[in-house]
Amino acid sequence: MKLSMPRFDQAPVLVVGDVMLDRYWHGGTSRISPEAPVPVVRVEHIEDRPGGAANVALNIAALGAPASLVGVTGDDEAADSLANSLEGAGVRAIFQRIAHQPTIVKLRVISRHQQLLRIDFEEPFATDPLSLGAEVDKLLEGIKVLVLSDYGKGALKNHQVLIQAARARGIPVLADPKGKDFSIYRGASLITPNLSEFETIVGGCADEHELVSKGAQLMHDLELGALLVTRGEHGMTLLRPDHPALHLPARAREVFDVTGAGDTVISTLAAAIAAGEELPHAVALANLAAGIVVGKLGTAAISAPELRRAIQREEGSERGVLGLEQLLLAVDDARAHNERIVFTNGCFDILHAGHVTYLEQARAQGDRLIVAVNDDASVSRLKGPGRPINSVDRRMAVLAGLGAVDWVICFSEGTPENLLRQVKPDVLVKGGDYGIDQVVGADIVAAYGGTVKVLGLVENSSTTAIVEKIRNN
Repeated sequence: MKLSMPRFDQAPVLVVGDVMLDRYWHGGTSRISPEAPVPVVRVEHIEDRPGGAANVALNIAALGAPASLVGVTGDDEAADSLANSLEGAGVRAIFQRIAHQPTIVKLRVISRHQQLLRIDFEEPFATDPLSLGAEVDKLLEGIKVLVLSDYGKGALKNHQVLIQAARARGIPVLADPKGKDFSIYRGASLITPNLSEFETIVGGCADEHELVSKGAQLMHDLELGALLVTRGEHGMTLLRPDHPALHLPARAREVFDVTGAGDTVISTLAAAIAAGEELPHAVALANLAAGIVVGKLGTAAISAPELRRAIQREEGSERGVLGLEQLLLAVDDARAHNERIVFTNGCFDILHAGHVTYLEQARAQGDRLIVAVNDDASVSRLKGPGRPINSVDRRMAVLAGLGAVDWVICFSEGTPENLLRQVKPDVLVKGGDYGIDQVVGADIVAAYGGTVKVLGLVENSSTTAIVEKIRNN
């Protein structure tokens, strides 16, 4: 399954559900309390992050998709903190504030990157289902996907009203379910229980065959469009009527904290579906995103550059021979990670020690090295008949195998000036005894504030000399 980065900017999503504030107290601990055998944490830093449905909306916005949120809070400082954080992230947040009732807050005490304690501040909200439904109904116009982020805290008491309102407009509904009664999600396009939640409803599953069988029955009973069961270290299973089950392995390299992983899955799914991705592709993207988030501490959002880099790694385009469109995306991603882009070019007909040393020196000028290679016709124009010795695909393959080289691309013009205008590298490097003003493209790079450098060549290393020696022998 080939993955690509969707156009999230044209994918508006509405999230409705249980909003909460994840609050973190960070501090060091070096002694045990004399009052009880517990560590004493000296709080040095307090951090607030949107949680629950607010984290889902935040993740959607972090991917670059327009995100709106409807939820219920108290009328207090925690609600203000949530509103400020979401507004700063570009989320349109509409809160139904209930006086004299606290916003749900999950307080975690963290020391040395370890969670020592969690304290919950919450009371179930006694909201009028119709009032929340009316807010949602106004916001559905122009929305591509509706997400029900259900934590069983009381904000969602009108599931069927919301599902039917969205379906009447042809809007897919994704639900992250909770509780022991999944019938409230009847008619949803997709629900995303974890394995424990799924087995609470259908009973234990001894193997994947039983999981698939019971999942198919649940979809039939509840008229669901699809079912995604997240299974921790065993990955995910996507079930759809009249389709074979799709099992995806877990992508996490190292599990640090599973907090918010379910939010990441449904937010990536929602944004991808809103952007027009087919469901299997959207699930594969969500699986990659989940593998990233469990390597972070606490509730965390996945950014578009992080997901793009994971896709590149998955597709093998994190390094190697790229087309122009792939290269520009890779460069954008590198810049989003504050990486410095170096560019050089040449024929590289017969790779020798001088080339290798030069490319290592070029790579040392930044974080990523692009090597632009003359195609066969342009090499013939530059070097004369009988050149190149090696075709452009072979030359690029050899260059891509060098540890110093990140990306290789070919060009057909006499100079790489068109590439330079599009890539806009931070550093343009050339080898030889040129003056900087003699380097092709130096004026282009200097015009936008880039750097031009000339590196010396290794003596007694020349492709032309090697070719002549072979011919004479």
